[in-house]
Amino acid sequence: MNRVYVCSCFGITEDQVKRHADSGACTPRQIASACRAGTDCGGCVRRIQALLGRGAYPRPDLAEGPTAPAGVPAALGAAPDVRFSDAA
Repeated sequence: MNRVYVCSCFGITEDQVKRHADSGACTPRQIASACRAGTDCGGCVRRIQALLGRGAYPRPDLAEGPTAPAGVPAALGAAPDVRFSDAA
């Protein structure tokens, strides 16, 4: 069996996160309540968001950071700093 770990701190796999999502957990905070993923170092929160459809895996074309669409001030178009405490 090939296990892809999302949370190394607690040994939580992608399949476990997906099962919790299928059971109704739809935010990183709800995933954390179900299995503690994202509650220690927080390094997996963005990946959890991506699995929930609320974010994206890091993309090479955005390596230098996101840019604002034409006509939008850069300060408004930049991606927010996402931390567990900020996740809805």
